[in-house]
This record gives sequence, C-alpha cells and structure tokens, in this order.
Amino acid sequence: MNRYSHRILRAALITATLFAGIEARADWAQSADPLVIQPAPRDYQIQAQNPPGFTWARHATGPAQYEIEILAQGSTTPIRAIVDRNWYLPTKAMAHGNYTWRVRPATSSDWSAQRPFSITSRSTVFEVPDNATLRSRILAKARPRSLPGTVTPFSTWSTAKKTDLEAYSSRLTNEVKLQITALPVLSDDRWPLVITSPLTAAMAAQQTDIRQRINEASRQLEAAALIYRIKREKIFLDEALRKGDQLASLNPKGPTSYVNQDQATRQIALSLIKAVDILAGDLDATRKAKWLSTVAVRSNEIYANLAGDNGRLDQYPFDSHANTSLVFMVLISSLSLGDIPEAQKWFDFSFRAYANSPSPWSGPEGGYANGTAYAEYTAGYLVALWDPLSQATGVNFYAKPWTLGFLDFATQFTPPGSNKHSFGDGSEQKPDTRVFRAFASRLVSPRAAWYVKGLGGIEDSLSLLQAPYPLPVAHTTFLSPPSNSAYYPSIGWAAMHSDIASPGRTSVYFKSSPYGSFNHSHGDQNAFLLSVAGQPLITKAGWYDWYGSPYWKDWYHQSKSQNTITFDGGVGQLVDGYRETLQRNGRITGFAAQPTYDFAEGDAQLAYGAQLTQAKRQLWYLRNQNAVVIRDKLSSAVARKYEFNMHAPIAFTVEDAKNVKIAINGQSVCVRSLGAGAWEKRIGAAPKPGTIEDHGAFVLAGSPNVLTEFLVVLDVGCKRPAMSVTTTGTGTSATRTVTVGSQSITLN
Repeated sequence: MNRYSHRILRAALITATLFAGIEARADWAQSADPLVIQPAPRDYQIQAQNPPGFTWARHATGPAQYEIEILAQGSTTPIRAIVDRNWYLPTKAMAHGNYTWRVRPATSSDWSAQRPFSITSRSTVFEVPDNATLRSRILAKARPRSLPGTVTPFSTWSTAKKTDLEAYSSRLTNEVKLQITALPVLSDDRWPLVITSPLTAAMAAQQTDIRQRINEASRQLEAAALIYRIKREKIFLDEALRKGDQLASLNPKGPTSYVNQDQATRQIALSLIKAVDILAGDLDATRKAKWLSTVAVRSNEIYANLAGDNGRLDQYPFDSHANTSLVFMVLISSLSLGDIPEAQKWFDFSFRAYANSPSPWSGPEGGYANGTAYAEYTAGYLVALWDPLSQATGVNFYAKPWTLGFLDFATQFTPPGSNKHSFGDGSEQKPDTRVFRAFASRLVSPRAAWYVKGLGGIEDSLSLLQAPYPLPVAHTTFLSPPSNSAYYPSIGWAAMHSDIASPGRTSVYFKSSPYGSFNHSHGDQNAFLLSVAGQPLITKAGWYDWYGSPYWKDWYHQSKSQNTITFDGGVGQLVDGYRETLQRNGRITGFAAQPTYDFAEGDAQLAYGAQLTQAKRQLWYLRNQNAVVIRDKLSSAVARKYEFNMHAPIAFTVEDAKNVKIAINGQSVCVRSLGAGAWEKRIGAAPKPGTIEDHGAFVLAGSPNVLTEFLVVLDVGCKRPAMSVTTTGTGTSATRTVTVGSQSITLN
C-alpha cells in the first residue's frame, strides 16, 4: 500500500477533528468558491516536498503584496517573506519539525488563520533557486542549452551507445526522409472556418486538423534539426530550414493564433525556439531573426493571456489548456533568454509559479483527476518539455516528489498489459506504452524500473535521442512492484489488485472524486471498473468523439454510461454547469488495505444534488476468493426506481433475474444479486464503429425516505462459490454477514 493509505486517512480525520479550532473561523485565505485555489499546506499534513509550496486565496482588497509568516514549533522567530502573488515557494529546505503559517496583505493586519504542517524524514528535498540565479545559470550554458552533453555526433558514439541507440537513429532518419515529401505544405488557407462558440462538428474537425498538421510539422522540424546535429548531412539541415520557414510564415493572428487554437500557437513558438537552439551556428542571421520574431509574437500572446489578472491561474487554477500553456511558456522563455528581450519577463512570471504547482489535477501525492488517458497525454508533453528544461535550467522536475506519485498512479491504473484507460474522457482507448515508458525511464526509482520492464516495447525515437544517455532508470538495479492497493485522497480514486506483479492480475478500480464531473471527468462518482489479465470485463460505455459534442453531453459524460447508480430510467448525477460540477462531487469516506481484502467506501450524494438524500457505495475486494462485494445504500424524499448499472464489451449472458455473466477472450465474471431487484437490459447510444457494448442494470423500487439497498457480488472467473447473507441479533444491534466461499465480511 502506498504512503497515503487508510492509516493516513484515519489520522487526517482525527487531527482535523482535534485541531478544528485552529481553522474554526472562516478566514479570507479560504474561499467558498470551488474554482479558487485552496490554502496549503494545512491539517498537520506531512509534506511530500521540502520546502513545501504555499498557496492561498487572494484577499478581497486585491493587495499588491502579501507577507507570509512561518513559525517552527518551539520557536519565537518566524520566517517572513514579502511576495507579490498569492503563493510562496522558499528557495531552501526547512528543518524537520512542526510548523504553522499565516499570511496577510502587506499593508494590513488582517492575518489569515494559522495552518499547521510538518516536515519529516519522509519529505523529499526539492529546491528551486530564485529567478535571478536561474537566469544566470541558463545564460551561462552554451547552446544548444536544451540538449544534454551526451547528444554528440554519431562518429563519436561508443560501441555500447551504438548498440543501444543506432536503431533509433536509423528509424528517425528514415522518418524524416519519408516526411520530406509526405507532409503537406502549411498554409493558413487550409483552415477557412472562423472559430466561434459553441463549436460545431466542422469547427471541431478543423481544430483537430490544425493541431495534427502543426504537430507533424513541428516534429519534422525538431527531428531534422536533431539528426543534422548528429549526422551533419545537409539534407536534414535543408529540411529543418524549410519546415521552420513554413511555421514562421503562418499568420500569428490567423487560424493558428492563441485565441483560435492555443495548442497550435504554443507548439509553433516552442518548435521554432528549439530549432534556433539546436541549430545554433547553422542559421543565417535573417532567418534566425524571422524565427525569433515569430516566437516573440506568439509567446507574447500566450503571456498576455496567462498574466492577466496578475496571473489568473494563481487564483483560478482549473484551466487545463492554460496550465499546459504555462509549462510551454517556462521552456520557451528558458530557451529564449539572451535572444528575445521579453523572455526575462516571461521567465520570471512562469518558472517558479510552475515549479510551485505543476498540476491542479491532484494533490501532492500524485494522481490525475481527469483520468488516465489525459494523464498519458500529460506524461507525453512533460517528457517533451521537461527533458530540455532540466538541461537548460539544472532543475530536475523528475525529482519533484509529485512526479513519482504521478507515475505510481499510472502503474496502479494502467499497469503493464492494460487494454483500456481508467475513468474520464478517452478512457475507452488503449494506453500507448511508449509514453509512460519514456516518463518512467527518467526516474531513479525501483518502482519506475519495474514499470519500464513490465511495459516493454520501445520509446519514441525523437524523445530518446534527446534524452541523457544512459537513461536515469538504468542506474536503478533493484526492481520493485508497487503495492497491490492504493488510495489517492485528493482525487478520490482507489485501486485494488489481486497481485499487481502478475500479468494475470484482477484489477478493480473505484472512484468517488472531489473533482466531480468537472472538465474531462464524468458523472461517475461511486463508479467501478473490472479487468482480468488486461481484459476489460465491466467497462465504461461510449467513446470520446470530441469534448462537448452532443454525444458527449447526452451519453458519454452521463452517469447512465458508467457503472454507477441511476434512477427512474437513467437519471443520474448532475453534470451540467461549470463551477457547480466541482460542488456536485463525491468523496471516499473510508479505505482499508489488508492482505486478504481491500475496502473502499464512497459518498456521492452531493453529485446527485437534492435528487437523493443518500448515495453511498461500499466495495470489498476479497483477495482470497478473487471476488468483489458491492453494497449500495440509497434514499430519496420521493419514490424512485433505482438502477445498478453495468456495461460490458460483449453481450451479457442472462442466466436468470439475479445472475448475469460476462465472458470474453478467455476471461469471465459472473454477477449475482444477493438482495432484491431484478436484471433488466438497457439500451445505450451507438458504440464506436467496430466495437461491441452491452448495457444492463439490476433495478429496485424504493419508497420515500426509506433506505434501499443493492448487494451484488462479482465472481471473477465464474467459480460459483457458495454465497450467503446471515443476520445476527435484532433491532439496532443486528449485524449481517456476507459469506463468499471461505471469506466473510460484516455489514454495519
């Protein structure tokens, strides 16, 4: 079990109760708006990082500066700092011990409440120098500052290096040559539609085409420049110049502008500045000036958007595209220093802000609330950005504690052999093993090394040839699988495996998230997934055509396409709105991991709003029996017909009203209802062409203000063990015991 286990959950609940008086009053640093940054650190939490980052909601007076005060237990001399934004990242590690902190507007005595935290031996040191020190370090590095010193001409490669990398070099060389004639010539005329809101299908298709064509061209530019640096053959220099000129010729105010297609404009700016860096000494002055001018124009547009309201992400962090643009700005500015005057402004604004908080989609333990498909996407661009960023700045973001937690999350929810992602947009897609393999290869960790070996395969040639040689993971000789159980409190996800190190593992995933259905998350609080040996058996239904499409709104995003509770013919959790989706959420209220069983409890009542007065799900994974027991407790002020939904990648075999079977590719699960309710077939939206889906639910009528219960067992492998429910005692002292084969659990 990871360090954020059930013990930590219980300790957090106890300390929050014992010390509630410290934050009893509602102070200005804690906003009631769910979109606003929350104060951290807090609640006597042991910090994963030393020094921790500090955040708080802005004061209503909008002060130009804040004073933060940090006091060690037993000390009378606080650490003080004056900052001009609503966050603070100390440059040096702190001594182990217990601390409190508070903050006030610099010209006011309106202190926030004191918030406690701890620094212990479990807190990993990760120090980020001040901006002036970082800028001096970057400017002192000779170009190409984005590449490690191990990227050298092919003629200098050792025999071992050739054995490891020559195939990748040949692969990338052939790719560049093929793409010289295969890629279209870029032109603004290719994209005639004016983008407005809401998007139409045609507009969405144009946005996708812009992104794909720009990504192709920028990859070709970067790959050609890199191969030229390695092989020094003029054909690659010529191709790099040709592609760079095409990108620089696109109108920064046209279809690839930041306002029209933010992904395109940031990619154009980044690829051009990387090419300037990699081709240092090989660009003529006129072309270099043109490329740098394009970088400046496009980056100023990004900066203007991000820097609005004194850094809008500081107060409102939940903007997925803007957060990605921020780390693009970090690298663009790092590579532009010394060549573009505005780069210092971009750098000072972005670098330490990003280092303080690299992701709004999880807490310090890692994880990714938007789902593993978007976690994979994030890992891909982080490799592309962090590799050159680490080389240019000397700050290794792979060493940040959040990073290992993020990778551990990937190992738990997309372990080797997984054939689908977990939860959220794109979860029906198959993981691309190259991405997390590349990310894990940059870490020095026994778990990362285990994951790399388990994933197997190869890495993308372009990313590998720009990485240090040998990769950091090569320095880890000891391999260790992660725990069989994991709980991520900040995102409300839990993973339970029979044996994560086994290719034939059973994997059960449970979600009840404080993020609700916000952004790329869905109305799937208290939902579960089941797979065996990588074969999905109980799955999320539907497919991701495009964000916000009619299909997405009416089916894919809705509770009725998830393995969770609906009522009255598919009515589910409230997923409309914006900030409301963060408030209509779930939470895991209990988690335990034991050698013979795992347990998770979720409360999703808020996700249903006033429609339900109780919506709790308890889930036990009985490891000795390889079975799952699921109990739902539901109530409403009005009569409801409740539905325990399930979806499968093959047609259900209905054995009788209480028993259904799913069998596909040699794996199976038999589902039995031990309580009231009968199985009914459900009709869903059309699946993705070429795929099969089936839908059904156990259905049970409930009276007003009366607790209604589902009790369902998932018998993995259809072993059909004896099952029973017995009651001991009477009245309020009565307890029920569920027995599945040789294992029993008690229902409170």
